[in-house]
Amino acid sequence: MATKAVRGSLRILKRMPQLTCRCYSQWPRLQPTGSEGAFQILTPFGAAQQRHFRTTYRSNGKIQPFKLSDIGEGIMEVIVKEWYVKEGDKVSQFDSICEVQSDKASVTITSRYDGVIRKLYYGVDDTALVGTPLVDIETDRAQEESPEEDVVETPAVSHQHTHQEIKGHKTQATPAVRRLAIENNIKLSEVVGTGKDGRILKEDILNFLAKQTGAILPYEGGQQVPTPAVRATASVTSKPDKAPVITYPTAAVPRPVFTGKDHTEPLKGIQKAMVKIMTAALKIPPFGYCDEVDLTQLVKLRIQLKGLAESRGVKLSYMPFFIKAASLGLLHFPILNASVDEGCQNITYKASHNIGLAMDTPQGLIVPNVKSVQTLSVYDIAVELNRLQNLGASGQLGPADLTGGTFTLSNIGSIGGTYATPVILPPEVAIGALGKLQVLPRFDAQGDIAKAHIMSVSWSADHRIVDGATMCRFSNLWRSYLENPASMVLDLK
Repeated sequence: MATKAVRGSLRILKRMPQLTCRCYSQWPRLQPTGSEGAFQILTPFGAAQQRHFRTTYRSNGKIQPFKLSDIGEGIMEVIVKEWYVKEGDKVSQFDSICEVQSDKASVTITSRYDGVIRKLYYGVDDTALVGTPLVDIETDRAQEESPEEDVVETPAVSHQHTHQEIKGHKTQATPAVRRLAIENNIKLSEVVGTGKDGRILKEDILNFLAKQTGAILPYEGGQQVPTPAVRATASVTSKPDKAPVITYPTAAVPRPVFTGKDHTEPLKGIQKAMVKIMTAALKIPPFGYCDEVDLTQLVKLRIQLKGLAESRGVKLSYMPFFIKAASLGLLHFPILNASVDEGCQNITYKASHNIGLAMDTPQGLIVPNVKSVQTLSVYDIAVELNRLQNLGASGQLGPADLTGGTFTLSNIGSIGGTYATPVILPPEVAIGALGKLQVLPRFDAQGDIAKAHIMSVSWSADHRIVDGATMCRFSNLWRSYLENPASMVLDLK
């Protein structure tokens, strides 16, 4: 429009020769009017106000803060372990948003809206509080009037795949490599994979760890090729009828240099939960009792049943027998399957035998439990243990598997050791620690020395409500079931 005005003024000037050249040279001029985006063209014939246009983006939706709802079990905070989305990604209802880790289980948080992720409030390994926003989601107007609902939460489940694909970003690694990364607190997203298609290898984790700690890995490649300077000082010796032998001077091997620094980090997840539980456990005066069990007959029975169980797709260990024997013993000593209140003023006798198994996992010590053991067979217990062990190894146990325990066994002997001092897990009142199985000489019924399979056991009980005689009688009954497995048949239900 400004160009048209100038051209019109030129046509008028051609008809008015009396105007001087000075007047012609001073116009047109642009003067701002003070308002944004507007200006004036000044000519000898007046001023013409013009306006240019600008474009703006107007959101068609509403930004919805997506809050972390109450997960249950009194959990007030969680650790963000992994994001499945990033800012700008489109999501639909029930799409996975992130995985969080509480002191009890891993939980996958899913979307309540259809829309676009506009903001992530936390980073990986940050602590998120219940009731605070996790992400902002831009939704369409049709969803603005929808009522507020709880966050959809599903316990994370184990996957067959060895990689995860997160909205175009793929992290590929074998389970062994992922375990190595977890044990060293390394995020796979920070490691550059050198394998095929960017797959992260074990060497990538070790190199990343060396860079983080400042350690220089020693050379392990065998014989080194001498440098030109060393070759220059080599000497040649020869013997009659033999080829000459070249010898090099021995070079000083530099020592590995370690330049790592101390670092401090907050306790999170399972470690933080252990602090709380173990602090409460210190208030319990324990009674300790130890014994040994001859498992020679049970070893023979397991050999007979192992092949049958494997044909059904189940791994049969000794633990299902230990758990079932404990349940049969609890029927005769129900006080060991009880709990007390915080002030130790009331005892609650539990109807179900929810027997926990202390399990060592990459995330730390966890204690899932087998529910209602009194109604299960040895085979049923083995099936459930296989499921819990597979989920525990991948860190995918849910809250239902980790809560409600009434009695606990710790198979510390699978790692090593004979006797232990197990710590009672409140509000339970008893726990047993099983030592490793050893082949030792023992006297048989005829007084002859024979080979025997011996396992030690260590019990701890809450001495406020459990006396030593009760713990001893329970241990004797439990031992009798295992030393003579056929006797368990009489009491099986």
